[in-house]
Amino acid sequence: MSEKTLNVYDIVQQQIKEACDALGETEEVYNVLKQPKSCLEVAVPVKMDNGETKVFQAYRSLHNDAVGPGKGGLRFHQDVSMDEVKALSAWMTFKCGVAGIPYGGGKGGVIVDPTELSQGEIERLSRGVISAISPVIGDMKDIPAPDVNTNPQIMAWMVDEYSKLKGQNTLGIITGKPLEFGGSLGRFEATGYGVALMIREAFKATNQEIKGSKISVQGFGNVGRFAALYAQQMGANVVAVSDVSCTLYNKNGLDIPALFEYVKEPKNKNMIKGFSDAEEFDRDKIFEVEVDAFAPCALENSITSENVDKIKASMIIEGANGPTTPEADKVINEKGIFLVPDILANGGGVMVSYFEWVQNLQNYYWTFEEVQEKQEVKMVKAFDDILDIMKEFDVSMRVAAFMMSIKRVADAMRARGWVK
Repeated sequence: MSEKTLNVYDIVQQQIKEACDALGETEEVYNVLKQPKSCLEVAVPVKMDNGETKVFQAYRSLHNDAVGPGKGGLRFHQDVSMDEVKALSAWMTFKCGVAGIPYGGGKGGVIVDPTELSQGEIERLSRGVISAISPVIGDMKDIPAPDVNTNPQIMAWMVDEYSKLKGQNTLGIITGKPLEFGGSLGRFEATGYGVALMIREAFKATNQEIKGSKISVQGFGNVGRFAALYAQQMGANVVAVSDVSCTLYNKNGLDIPALFEYVKEPKNKNMIKGFSDAEEFDRDKIFEVEVDAFAPCALENSITSENVDKIKASMIIEGANGPTTPEADKVINEKGIFLVPDILANGGGVMVSYFEWVQNLQNYYWTFEEVQEKQEVKMVKAFDDILDIMKEFDVSMRVAAFMMSIKRVADAMRARGWVK
């Protein structure tokens, strides 16, 4: 199958198969893991501001719950598909396994361009979606969270709607909530902070210094912004960042805190274009910047066979979900580029989501420093464990991460009697 027709669901199945083969796992384990346990499709009618009723398609996939309840984001995007949601729910299973937290994988999505909706329409859509998928979610069943184009406010509306349906407060049903409504300190920064931690550990693992190094970041949304900010605080020079509007480059390092403030200005619409003290190029130029480490933090399938040869980095740390196609992955391995896979590198978000859920259930909340300290300890241990497997079995770090996670899930399935 050519790269052009290979979708993310095909990709994740290939990755599962490769890891199962490397582990010597049985065919029945692969057959259970290659597809979700369930995938719900719903139609959500929403009253628009002009009085018209529009119907939006939405999905919620639960990949596996052998280890614990499902966990994963719920995105609003015009390109959402059932296959995408299935694939992302599978990645979430293995991301949770890598992190060593008691969750399986879930994922949800709504086919919508939220930029075309008013605030009131987004609220009504959010409430309608959570009502429609309410039979398949729960704080011990499947726990949604923010994702592409969703945020703490949307999560708050969803929790409020679900609480009304159940007739009681249900804070643990969703994570990524506002601080004043059951959220956790450190959650907003968690995914990007985790990417930065993995950048730091990659430098250590390859016997290099992060201080004074050159780093580029594709995507300047929540993940990319904090990855760049924390990497800079750790001593790196972030020389290039990109978003859909352009690539910014400064050989001496961009002023990331200033860029943070720049994109917040209403006139800039969260875009980096026009930022001063930087050269401006086409957005795809980000692949060609010569750096020590490159962090793709945009959407899936960003690194392909068409652009992988342009990458001039000795390390790639995947901040996005599934940013590298299998064809591009082969090239990266052949070139000897050290790659920290997405299911480890961007696992900070689900890790702190887990911390938020624990705090909700206990009704006891931690400080920002406690949250980041706990995240760092768990992520560094996961990195070290996967590095050991990579060396022992002479496989890529991606395969090693899947091997570690699949073994954990398979062991739980055997304990439950699902497989032999």
